[in-house]
Amino acid sequence: MTIHVVHVASGREWRGGQRQVWLLARALARGGDLSQVVVTGRGSELASRLMADGIRTVTPAWTAAFDLRALGAALAATRRGTILHAHDSHALSIAGLIAGATRARLVATRRVDVPVGRTGFWRRADRVIAVSNAVAGALTQGGISGARVTVVHSGINLEEVAAVVPHDLRPELGLAPGTPLAVTTGALVGVKDHATLIRAAAAARSRHPDLHWAIAGEGYLREALSALAAELGVEDRVHLLGHVPEAARLVAAADLFIMSSKWEGLGTSVLDAMALGVPVVGTRVGGIPELLAGNAGHLVEPQDPDGMAAAVVGLLDSPSRRGALAAQARIAVSRYSDARMAEGVLQVYRSLTSAH
Repeated sequence: MTIHVVHVASGREWRGGQRQVWLLARALARGGDLSQVVVTGRGSELASRLMADGIRTVTPAWTAAFDLRALGAALAATRRGTILHAHDSHALSIAGLIAGATRARLVATRRVDVPVGRTGFWRRADRVIAVSNAVAGALTQGGISGARVTVVHSGINLEEVAAVVPHDLRPELGLAPGTPLAVTTGALVGVKDHATLIRAAAAARSRHPDLHWAIAGEGYLREALSALAAELGVEDRVHLLGHVPEAARLVAAADLFIMSSKWEGLGTSVLDAMALGVPVVGTRVGGIPELLAGNAGHLVEPQDPDGMAAAVVGLLDSPSRRGALAAQARIAVSRYSDARMAEGVLQVYRSLTSAH
């Protein structure tokens, strides 16, 4: 029996969640017992990538969090036996209403490790997919029945990431070849806590004055982060790059990858670094410890710039330790392929069709 799935994803920004929708739809398309359509915002990066890969995509104008045009498009794609899969909270409001009106089965993916503010459709979903054990724990603590929660870790296309051609930033930044470089990627928003990274840069400067830090990403905190770097005297060591397409190319040429988040459902940019063989220093929050378990990376406490600085400097001073972390990471990351993610999601869909 062919399973019919309508993915609903607001997708107005190209960030980790939207990338996961794209990777999932692509991986599911390689199977044979599923038909799918993705409803997402017109003109979005997600829509462009899906259509380029031949994934059936419906693109209503979707400008408000709850947009009647998106509701109409998702409803039109829904037929008897459909599974509606909402990939973010805005999408869940739309998919939840349609599921209630049509009796379609409802799946929702949760990507953040904080309890849901209003359980609403999260509680009514037939299944909630958590992208890590940490997210699953936050869901159950927030009142979502554990019987409805299934952990399916996010994934990446390992072959594509491993084949990324490195782009060395050092010449563009006026740095000599071999200058130590730590890179992070992510939107300049509070949860990513780039302020701690900048404070770590200041703390590390006396021990490693040649160390530079590059942040690839854009967001509302850019001016505040730039001002903090100037206040701490590291504006010449911390480089705010803005939005960088294919930022994994920068990671591939770095000495270290840093994840400074205060909360993080999983952190697929960590997976990219692991697949690229770049040692990771990450905070002990959310799903990051799951990724870096077994000596696949170095964990530090969140909001601890001194601890982060010590970890970064220690790794720069120990090439053998960096090599050991990178080698273990390449082994560990094999568990997080897009194919494995798709198979986990497909099992969730099959559990609903067999129970219907």
